Amino acid sequence: MIEYIKGEIDELSPAHMIMECNGIGYELNISLTTYSAFNGHKQGKIYVYEVIREDAHLLFGFATREERELFLLLISVSGVGPNTARMILSSLPPAELINVIASGDDVGLTFIKGIGSKTAQRIVVDLKNKVKTAEYSGEKNKLLPGNRSETAEGAVAALVMLGFQKAASQKVVDSILKKSPAESVEQVIKDALKML
Repeated sequence: MIEYIKGEIDELSPAHMIMECNGIGYELNISLTTYSAFNGHKQGKIYVYEVIREDAHLLFGFATREERELFLLLISVSGVGPNTARMILSSLPPAELINVIASGDDVGLTFIKGIGSKTAQRIVVDLKNKVKTAEYSGEKNKLLPGNRSETAEGAVAALVMLGFQKAASQKVVDSILKKSPAESVEQVIKDALKML
């Protein structure tokens, strides 16, 4: 198993990154939290979880060990796969997710795409005693607002990678940027996830 990859960040988008290490480019599926942590950096160290299936060999990357631990807890719940876990980690920052689960707030999880009330209840029941309401050690990095079209482009691309239709994503992103033109890509995506 790969524990982590340390190298140069070749490509970075809100849903995936390519990290080059010793001449090999590794494509990693990431959450918005991880995107936020690596945005603006040329090098880094990313913690990895491998998913080996019959039809694919996927790598999921995390800025911190804590985020990876939360991901592993989420995929241990019946009905929650790696992409759903990534969607949950993109919708709620790790500290907030820990508090939602620890407080038994399954309704708070149903606002995430792909999470129905039964899955939300299962997550809370299975993980309530496994997470602790403690301060999350990851730093919250703010993204600097960029060009509106770049922000819209990045947000729509991320939403499409997360499984949303392009036309619906563009419509929601445009409406968000109309109200708040200076929002960061990360915030636009988080707002869009609530609206889609």
